Amino acid sequence: MSHDKVLPFAVPDIGQQEIDAVVGVLRSRWLTTGQECARFEQEFAAAVGASHAVALNSCTAALHLSLEALGVGSDDLVFMSPYTFAATAEVVRYLGAKPVFVDIDRMTLNMDPQLLRLAIRRSLDEGTGRPSAIMPVHIAGVPCAMDEIWDIARENELAVVEDAAHAFPATRDGHRVGRLPEDIRGAVCFSFYATKTITTGEGGMLTTEDQALADRARSMSLHGLSRQAWSRYAEGGGWAYDIIAPGYKYNLTDVAAAMGRVQLTRAEEMWKRRSEIAGAYTEAFGDLDQVECPVVPPGVNSAWHLYLLRVNPGTGALSRDELIDALGARRVGTSVHFIPLHLHSYYKDKYGYEPDDFPVALAEFERAVSLPIYSAISDADAQRVIDEVTAVTSRSVRPRGRPRPGNAVGW
Repeated sequence: MSHDKVLPFAVPDIGQQEIDAVVGVLRSRWLTTGQECARFEQEFAAAVGASHAVALNSCTAALHLSLEALGVGSDDLVFMSPYTFAATAEVVRYLGAKPVFVDIDRMTLNMDPQLLRLAIRRSLDEGTGRPSAIMPVHIAGVPCAMDEIWDIARENELAVVEDAAHAFPATRDGHRVGRLPEDIRGAVCFSFYATKTITTGEGGMLTTEDQALADRARSMSLHGLSRQAWSRYAEGGGWAYDIIAPGYKYNLTDVAAAMGRVQLTRAEEMWKRRSEIAGAYTEAFGDLDQVECPVVPPGVNSAWHLYLLRVNPGTGALSRDELIDALGARRVGTSVHFIPLHLHSYYKDKYGYEPDDFPVALAEFERAVSLPIYSAISDADAQRVIDEVTAVTSRSVRPRGRPRPGNAVGW
C-alpha cells in the first residue's frame, strides 16, 4: 500500500499539561535555574530511589561531571562498551583519560561482565594505565547485569558511572535504574533529549548516593561557583560568590525543568504504551525467520526507549541496509543504534582499533535496525509499521525459501 504520510522514527509525547507548565514559568519571569529545577531534582531522585539528583542540560554533561567529580584524569582507564553513542567515550577524552572498550553480550547488546573482568585483568598485567571507572551503558532501555558489574567494581576498587540515557524507568529485580549501592562510588546519568522516554527538549540528570559528588557536580555545572552563588538573586541572597574551580556551563533551565516535572508524572503511562507497542511488534515478528526480536532477560522491565530488530541474512532476508531502504521507500522512518565507536575514525586512528577487535558489537551493529516506538504513536501507525516490516521481510525470501507472512495484530 502506498502512503503519502511519512511515519517518523520518533515524536515527543507533549500535551497541554507540559505547555501550561512552560507558560507558567515564562509568566513567572524566572527562566533559568531556580525552584523548578530544585523540585524536578527532588521528584526525580524520589522516582528512582536515589539520595541526590542534579539537573543538567544533557546526559553528556552528567557523564562528564560524574567522572570529573570522581577525580578521573590523565592516563586513567575507563571501561565501557563500544556499542554506544559518541558521548560515552568523548567525556572520558575530555579529561585526558582512555576509554577501554569491552565487547557486548549478543542477546542484550550490553557490556559482557566476563569480558569486562578480562579487560581489567589485561590492563593490570600490561600496565597500560590506571583502572579508574566502569561505564555500563543500558542499551535500548534494558539494564546491564549490574550485580555482576558492581562485584567487579568492588573487587578492583573502581568507581561506576552508569550511562542510563535510555533507561528511565527501567527496572531490574524490582528496582529502578538510578540508585547505586552505598558501597559503590559513582553516579547514574539520564537523558531527557527530545527522543527520550521523558523529555525536557534538551536535558539530563545525575543521581548519586554521594553528597560530595553531588555538591561538586552542582558547582562545576555553573562555572565552578560556590554553592551560595546559586541563590544570589533569590530573596535574601547576596551578590558575593567564589570560584572554587574552573567549571562549565551545564545547568538546566526552569523552562526545561517545568516540562520535565510534568513528563515525570506521565512516565508510567508512557512506559506502558511503549511496552504495549513492543509486545505487538514481537507478536507480529516473532514467527518471521528473517528477523530476530529483542529479548528482555528475566527479572527485567525494559524502558523500551528503542525497539532493535535484527535481520538474519542467512535466511535469505534483506540485509539491514536493504531493509532500511525498503521501509524508507514505504515512508516508514527508522534509525540505527549505534555505529560502534571503534569503527569511527578518531578511535581507529588514536588507538589502532580494527573492526574485528570487538566481533559481537560489529556483527550485531551490521544487522540491527531501530523501529518507531514512542508513546504518541497511534494504533493505526503502529499497525502500519507491522504491516510494512512484515511485507518487506516476507518478500525478501529467495524462491527456495519458505515465506512466512507473520501476524497482523489488532489494536
